[in-house]
Amino acid sequence: MKALIYVPIIHMSADLGSLAKDLNRRGIADLGEKLWKEHIKTVESFWDELSHYFDSIDVSGMKIYQDGMVVGGKVGQKIVEEGAKSGSKNYELVSELLKRGAILVKTEDFKLVKKERDRLIAITQVKSLPEKLIVFMKYKVTKNRLLNKRDEFIARRVEETLNQDETGIIFIGAFHNIKERLPKDIRIMEIRDTEKVREYQKILPFYNKNRERFEELSRYLISKIEV
Repeated sequence: MKALIYVPIIHMSADLGSLAKDLNRRGIADLGEKLWKEHIKTVESFWDELSHYFDSIDVSGMKIYQDGMVVGGKVGQKIVEEGAKSGSKNYELVSELLKRGAILVKTEDFKLVKKERDRLIAITQVKSLPEKLIVFMKYKVTKNRLLNKRDEFIARRVEETLNQDETGIIFIGAFHNIKERLPKDIRIMEIRDTEKVREYQKILPFYNKNRERFEELSRYLISKIEV
């Protein structure tokens, strides 16, 4: 039987390259420096727990599907190494798994990933508030359609490349919707509840109104993984 270890993730600033500075600036402006730092600490601990989990299993021969990874092989490994050097805990973990015998697989379509990134960059580069609102609204209109296309491509890549009796690991943003698109012959092992990871990110901007639930979700994200 085919199996897929499903890891819904939260991106760190280091994962976003040139967008990182704008994300940090907006995070502090919207949430305040104290809450933003607490959020960063939670995300770092979230990744630490994922690393502890994967330390406990044999990953040799497992295929890795990574959110945003548009190539595989040596070029893909080079991207992972550069990401790890920049401080991405996601890429640090993937790099370690590759050293232990896992195999990196091209996961996404370059054109689709570039489209989304270009639109996000456009938002950060606009200076005036009215222009920024216009660009942001255009992004929102196309965001779901673009995300659906990416998800269809990712699910198809998993279906095409994960063979019988093989196990894969997918690191995928919590707002993606891959599980429902995968063939029924793939057994999915979800090591963090996607809905909870997604909810944490949704209520982060509204912390003051959802403090108790937010703190409950924070504790869940950094708890030991039991599978």
